[in-house]
Amino acid sequence: MTTIPVSVVVITRNEAVNLPACLASCRDFAQVVVVDSGSMDATRHLARAYGASVVDYRWGGDYPKKKQWCLESLPLDHPWILLLDADERISPPLAAEIAALMRQGPEGPGCNGYFIRGQYCFLGRVLRWGMQNCKLALLHRHRAGFTAFPDQGLFGSGEVEMHYQPWIEAGAVATLRHSLLHDAARPLHKWFARHNAYSDWEAALRVAGLKAARCQDVTAWRRLLKWMIQTLPGQPFLVFFYSYVLKLGFLDGMAGFHFAVARGFYAWQVAVKTADAVRRASSLPSPSSPCAESRFGCKVEDGRNRFADGG
Repeated sequence: MTTIPVSVVVITRNEAVNLPACLASCRDFAQVVVVDSGSMDATRHLARAYGASVVDYRWGGDYPKKKQWCLESLPLDHPWILLLDADERISPPLAAEIAALMRQGPEGPGCNGYFIRGQYCFLGRVLRWGMQNCKLALLHRHRAGFTAFPDQGLFGSGEVEMHYQPWIEAGAVATLRHSLLHDAARPLHKWFARHNAYSDWEAALRVAGLKAARCQDVTAWRRLLKWMIQTLPGQPFLVFFYSYVLKLGFLDGMAGFHFAVARGFYAWQVAVKTADAVRRASSLPSPSSPCAESRFGCKVEDGRNRFADGG
């Protein structure tokens, strides 16, 4: 097999720094499409230079969001789609594993979706230990989709489906053996900026009572782990301990230490933003009071505008 009959879809916005390495790793795949949201840097030029098709995406402010729109609307050549972020790279072993799956016939393998683990790259080092992510990235586009999760209007929610998994139609779901390389911290300041935005969204979910609903798309063990981390006191220290000690992050040297600290700091951001949002919501005047206009400049209706000032 000279090319892998899978359509790789890379979602971008101002990703000129990361995109070349991502697209270079896709060279064995039959189709590569970059779906771009109005980049102001060289993202679109680089995509074309690497032979990828470029499709413009403009979010209308509602569902479908970007990933679901890709499943529904892109003119793709193949039913199997590999959804990537620009800071992810396909390792040669992973490409070979996907190629082997696709050799099983025109409909591909028996499963309708595959989880792929992400192996983080941090401070110039590939982390072999510590916390990892795992996402349903290889999908049969006609047998999968992203639920219209009710996070519209929550601060931090935007055009891309956040950290929740797609649904898979009847059929088994499996996990691939090999990993994506996830160079999320290049450049480092963008990684911290993203985590700041993500923590706004996580806090908004908790205050709105939607956090438990988002966790229904993961295994029972991961739900229990998430509940423990979110409920027990000392969340930042628990996350650091889990990544650095229990997941053996200390074997990755100083990069593993700094990564575990950053994960703990993210947990602290979510916790303190949640507590502050609850405090501010409880101090707002009731709609029946003479001061029904809040200090945020909007009507107070059942607390729905509690994040209107930016969280």
